[in-house]
Amino acid sequence: MEADLSPAGTGTLYVVSTPIGHMGDFSFRAVETLRSVSAVLAEDTRHSVHLLKRYEVTTPLVAYHEHNEAKATPALVARLVAGESLALVSDAGTPLLSDPGGRLVQAAVAAGVPVVPVPGASALLAALVASGLDVERFTFFGFLPRKGAERRELLGELTLSRHTAVLYEAPSRVADTLAELARAGAGERRAAVARELTKQFEETRRGTVAELAAYYVDAPPRGEVVIVIAGAAAPAGASEDVLRGRAAELRAEGRSARDVAAALVTELGAPRNLAYRLAHE
Repeated sequence: MEADLSPAGTGTLYVVSTPIGHMGDFSFRAVETLRSVSAVLAEDTRHSVHLLKRYEVTTPLVAYHEHNEAKATPALVARLVAGESLALVSDAGTPLLSDPGGRLVQAAVAAGVPVVPVPGASALLAALVASGLDVERFTFFGFLPRKGAERRELLGELTLSRHTAVLYEAPSRVADTLAELARAGAGERRAAVARELTKQFEETRRGTVAELAAYYVDAPPRGEVVIVIAGAAAPAGASEDVLRGRAAELRAEGRSARDVAAALVTELGAPRNLAYRLAHE
């Protein structure tokens, strides 16, 4: 049974991750949590009912999705404040990551209701660790806008990013998005396209952005897709004298040694070992 972590008189909002494909990727803790709450808030009750039946969870399902979250949130927070505990799930994976739920979590926090994550499957993390790319730092872009200035801005940001980028994409748009990135200057960057993660036809295809764009023109992927793209190469490194001068400027601003080192790497392309040494001089 999930421990009650809420202050006296209030309930708890549990954010519960569900399988993204393989039904075995569901924790004992998640099952017990769903059994213990007053209601399970589901993006699509017709979808989630199958998961609950499989694990013999009889808790009532309540629809909570992008079309009703603004109207439904106040009443749900009132239930939490009154002492009921609720669990939020999405159709697959971790809620809030390109799925509804952010409004409810923010409202619960504002009302003093504990919000407790019950971790589990995530397509974002599954694709990232299988990509073969650097996972030390990454940015999650979710689904890019389909067109307009915001899409162009995000594509430009992604192209300039010095660390790994992860995005979701509809299978019919994978080739076009990769081709746009290639035209924007990211064509030679390493990338991976992961589809149907944890399912029967799981596949991770790796190559450059340009190579993958060409491949998917003739072989459009099926199923849910995650694209992972390596960061841009660092600019040519500055001389040690320039780096030392910049380090002195940053220290004069009151920056910590850690911040100085990070700035030398990011701004001037310094090797990490050199940046660390200069930051501590």
